[in-house]
Amino acid sequence: MTDADLSGAPDTDLPDWSGLPVTVAGLGVSGISAARVLHGLGALVTVVDGGSGAGLKARAAELEALGVTVRLGDGDTLPEGTRLVVTSPGWPPSSPLFAAAGRAGVDIWGDVELAWRLRRPHPATGEPAPWLAVTGTNGKTTTVQMLASILTAAGRRTAAVGNVGVSVLDAVLAEEPYDVLAVELSSYQLHWASSLRPHSAAVLNLAPDHLDWHGSMEAYAADKGRIYQGNTVACVYNLADPATEALVREADVEEGCRAIGFGLGAPGLSNLGVVDGLLVDRAFVSDRAKNAAELGSVEDVSPPAPHNISNALAAAALARAYGVEPKAVREGLRAFRPDAHRIAEVAVVDGVTWIDDSKATNTHAAAASLAAYRPVVWIAGGLAKGAEFDDLVRGAAERLRAAVLIGEDRALIREALARHAPDVPVIEAAEGQTGAVAMTEVVRAAASLARTGDTVLLAPACASMDMFTNYGERGDLFAASVRELADGDR
Repeated sequence: MTDADLSGAPDTDLPDWSGLPVTVAGLGVSGISAARVLHGLGALVTVVDGGSGAGLKARAAELEALGVTVRLGDGDTLPEGTRLVVTSPGWPPSSPLFAAAGRAGVDIWGDVELAWRLRRPHPATGEPAPWLAVTGTNGKTTTVQMLASILTAAGRRTAAVGNVGVSVLDAVLAEEPYDVLAVELSSYQLHWASSLRPHSAAVLNLAPDHLDWHGSMEAYAADKGRIYQGNTVACVYNLADPATEALVREADVEEGCRAIGFGLGAPGLSNLGVVDGLLVDRAFVSDRAKNAAELGSVEDVSPPAPHNISNALAAAALARAYGVEPKAVREGLRAFRPDAHRIAEVAVVDGVTWIDDSKATNTHAAAASLAAYRPVVWIAGGLAKGAEFDDLVRGAAERLRAAVLIGEDRALIREALARHAPDVPVIEAAEGQTGAVAMTEVVRAAASLARTGDTVLLAPACASMDMFTNYGERGDLFAASVRELADGDR
């Protein structure tokens, strides 16, 4: 089947869908959404998933009640007659199902690709709502939510969608159409989105992550770079990360599309930056050589950590590319509040500030968090996911008061500390403890090391599943233990 068999026109009434055998890979949120939409279009939908637990069986029953076929316990075999596979983001390219599709000449789309092809014209403009897209190793969700807040302040009907949790497929088919969408895209989603052509897009940063899925750093970066393909107005990149600019240089964009940099220094022509505590635009103004627009101040960004100011500048650049006025940028940033577990202040106890950045699940995110505070009692460890910690510790060594190490791969961090910060005191939590018991011990250990004026920072640089359900539970238990500590000192 070729792309021509399924028109990319923004029209849900595609005649090719009627009776078309489509296999949906994965019974998660995006898979269920895709199955429902495709079934509604008249496709003959089969959902496959290698799992067979009670939760999956319940979801399968709901789809089967609609007339969708669900096959659990076998996610490797391509159903006979399949003419299109729509995959959930987590399925790696090496999956046997996709190998079988390749042998059969069957196209593979991601949920984002499907959503892009099913866009509908906005009744006011006659064109589908433009996408302002964001990717990067870290900061995607915060940036997309900042962008949505700015667009809302500008009076646009919008939503933060995609990898942020709201299905982009549901958004493009919403009964009340959106004016513009702020779209977070993971490297997984971009891998399967060959037709995607955003209005403008940003790559926030690039650092090794998900290499087991992509196979190499080069493949990971290439998938991130897909977000720039076909951009019409602006490709936004990070001046502090040359790899993001390299992706812009390699991208095939529409004529007239501009490269826009953002950074924490004074901005040059066609850049956004910071001058005397002000967020400044020298990209989307007339006579850029002489003029600049004030978009707000660093105090308008919550919290005003360096990497979060970078996120705000990236969001502002995309909003300005869309035509948002400076006043709305300031108002949107002021209105925005980050999700839980993202450099969130929990409490100040005896002059020590306790910060929950449990979302810092890789070394790049932890480095950004550590750079925001001095001196730091650092709580770190968990599942390393193949990461190395030498660069992280080397860069943060001068900021560290002490460290408390947790989790299965703590030895990797301990060894990096011994090499690059040998004078930093280290306490290791008892092995085998999990959940609330473990976190109570960790918080007490950190309190014993901290002095007035210090920051105790939970920025683990690791995944959480060896000791906690997820990073959210890890952060929640940290906050609860800190509050118990505060109550005990009253």
